[in-house]
Amino acid sequence: MTSQAPAAQNQHRQPGYEYEMDPAPQYAPFYPGAGKLSGKVAIITGGDSGIGRAVAVLFAREGAKLAVLYKDEDKDAEDTRGLVEAEGSEAILIAGDVGDPQFCKDAVARTLDAFGRVDILINNAAEQHVRDDIEELAPEDLQQVFRTNIFGYFYMVQAVLPHLPNGARIINSASIVAFRGQPQLIDYSMTKGAIVALTRTLATRLADRAILVNSVAPGPIWTPLIPASFPADKVAEFGKSTPLGRPGQPNEVAPAYLLLASEEGRFITGQTIHVNGGDLPSN
Repeated sequence: MTSQAPAAQNQHRQPGYEYEMDPAPQYAPFYPGAGKLSGKVAIITGGDSGIGRAVAVLFAREGAKLAVLYKDEDKDAEDTRGLVEAEGSEAILIAGDVGDPQFCKDAVARTLDAFGRVDILINNAAEQHVRDDIEELAPEDLQQVFRTNIFGYFYMVQAVLPHLPNGARIINSASIVAFRGQPQLIDYSMTKGAIVALTRTLATRLADRAILVNSVAPGPIWTPLIPASFPADKVAEFGKSTPLGRPGQPNEVAPAYLLLASEEGRFITGQTIHVNGGDLPSN
């Protein structure tokens, strides 16, 4: 598969917007559905765009109904709902901040009201910011990244856990930077390392209920976080340092989530799947 290289661009705000990206990220699944998630209901945080959108569309093709959580990117979220419906499934949109534990509880309650069950939680919402001088990193800025990227994951687990059936799945979005670091994304890298630890710990804690907990660690993937985080010249070079010479697309990551959510993944727990174009972590 080939994909067009990113154009130089910067959105100067977070969260980023998929509809403004050039070129548009690729979200469409590669193959016909096989009903792998028929009758299942999934909650996806950060489900409006990027990897979250690609997972939502793929899960819809496989028969799942979706609760798409997002911050305030209304147009992207509506576009994602339309894509889910085009696959013959249903999605509800829930806007808010996963760093607020009450929002997480309310989102789970709304999902249960709409669909009657929850089988899969995809913790995917995140923010990242370039930090050129860590000595000047304000405590409140550090806390904000942790609030979204790791506290939000834990709050969602707390909210959904009483409602998950035995055999349910929790899948967390980690990152290659959890394993090798990234000098300009120090707080983001810290949170992604914490996500890996959370994944491993929950996997052992929930094994008696056969609730499988895993993570996916993408490398450089073309999502709204990239133009929302980096200067335009860096965006234009994004992903070129990988052995494959390009960034990955969201629909190249989504199948890893499907494996972990489906019956094919029923003996996988506490693991991290790396999808990075050969851009290997250090360990």
